[in-house]
Amino acid sequence: MFGIVRPCRHVLCKGLYADWMGHLCGLCLALRDEHGHLSRLVTNYDGLLVSVLTEAQSPTSASRRRVGPCALRGFKGADVVESEGVRLAASVSLLLAAGKVNDHVADGDGVYARRPVAAGATRLAGRWSSAGTAMAGTLGFDPTPLTAAADRQALLERAPAQALPGRSAVPGLRELTGPTEDAVAAAFAHTAVLAGKPHNREALEAAGRGFGKLAHLIDAVEDLAEDRASGAYNPLAATGTGLDEARRHCDAAHAELRAAVDGLDLPRPGLTRALLVRETGSAVSRAFAIAGTHGTGHPPGHAPGHPPGDPGAPPGQRPPKRDPGGLLSLACAALTCCTCGLYRPAWDEDREGSFCERFDCSGYDCCGNCGNCCSCCSGEDGCCCDGCSCGCD
Repeated sequence: MFGIVRPCRHVLCKGLYADWMGHLCGLCLALRDEHGHLSRLVTNYDGLLVSVLTEAQSPTSASRRRVGPCALRGFKGADVVESEGVRLAASVSLLLAAGKVNDHVADGDGVYARRPVAAGATRLAGRWSSAGTAMAGTLGFDPTPLTAAADRQALLERAPAQALPGRSAVPGLRELTGPTEDAVAAAFAHTAVLAGKPHNREALEAAGRGFGKLAHLIDAVEDLAEDRASGAYNPLAATGTGLDEARRHCDAAHAELRAAVDGLDLPRPGLTRALLVRETGSAVSRAFAIAGTHGTGHPPGHAPGHPPGDPGAPPGQRPPKRDPGGLLSLACAALTCCTCGLYRPAWDEDREGSFCERFDCSGYDCCGNCGNCCSCCSGEDGCCCDGCSCGCD
């Protein structure tokens, strides 16, 4: 549920990381205040992007409120975002979570194959869907693209071996990513309405399609080995797409996303560029490193054209720590969920840590090599150089 955009304090300027946490905590509290504590389970890093995009299009910061101590912040208070953008993020997160749960039930994945679990999950998904739809209505957002995406995706995935009605060929990879692209495009585009920037709508839709395609492909790459072992559906396996070709699709989607972000009118672009440009690039490299290849025919740790410290380069070849399984693994998974993904067990943190620790703060500047902004940040907001394309502006 946590998404592909998972920035950490090692690679995000101090001011931008604080802003990101303000949006994250704002989303969590908006879900709690309007839909109860259980709804906080749908807190989604990727859904959070619509809140970030809404604020980025405004010349002034979104409204913030002071909240009390929280264990995730070391029992400290914080200023969290309180805006229509956060409520849109909450609506999107609820609808996406409902669709995901229904998909698991329909596929009979894991514990969802048990009737009592499936029945309870279906009821919970129904409540989340109703809550997300109602919240969307108060914001003038038509949730149809999101609610319809799950049904369209299910239709495409359940007929991989034969032509669909009215079709002469089975679905291809680009068609399989279509529902996700449409859903994200609709959510991104509505931020222009909330921010009063209608001229941004076309570029936001393009950015949403690029991000939706990336999210779908990265999820498929990360799950490929497990899905093959279990016999579960995977779009890459279903379409015969190898990792090399998948990497080319991801690189093309990332280029489209970056071009769309460049075309946006953003008075406050820093956090948006850091998340939608740099962090998505890191997510692509991380996914293919976990899959065991860079996707270019070279083993992990060797990526021609990527200098040391480049976010596009994969992690080194340090062997990852293995999930021990059993009760310890279950307990850590529960703690990860309860802390919105901020806590990571050693075997999971190692993947992210090895990626973060590659960065050397010396010798890089945001507007030049775009390796890390540690060495050039200045000012109270911890940002630097206007117009920097690496996301540190």
